[in-house]
Amino acid sequence: MEWTKPSKELVQRFDNAIASYPPAERRLMFGMPAAFLNGNMFAGLHGERMFLRLPDMLRAELEAKEGGGPFEVMPGRAMSGYAIVPPSILGDTTQLEDWLGKSFEYVQTLPAKVKKARTAKAKK
Repeated sequence: MEWTKPSKELVQRFDNAIASYPPAERRLMFGMPAAFLNGNMFAGLHGERMFLRLPDMLRAELEAKEGGGPFEVMPGRAMSGYAIVPPSILGDTTQLEDWLGKSFEYVQTLPAKVKKARTAKAKK
């Protein structure tokens, strides 16, 4: 499946927003920018959409806003714990920073993910 890449403007907006969270690590997820803390993804881009990882109550609040909803990588395949940032919030720096902060704070409470050791593949 081929996905639409985010615009340069959205990537720049994302990069500027996550720069406020210095321990965050920027990586690619689904070939698009994502932000991680202690191995846990807390924000990312998918096409022209941004998604955030939030606790249940805040996620429900964000999903209920016009243009919000659960984050689905593919239709009908929602990623548990993640919500789409509505365009009205994505376009408002103050609101975006507020929601990113909520996501960052939530992910700080999660246990760090330990990288699994890679195993060598057997030669044929």
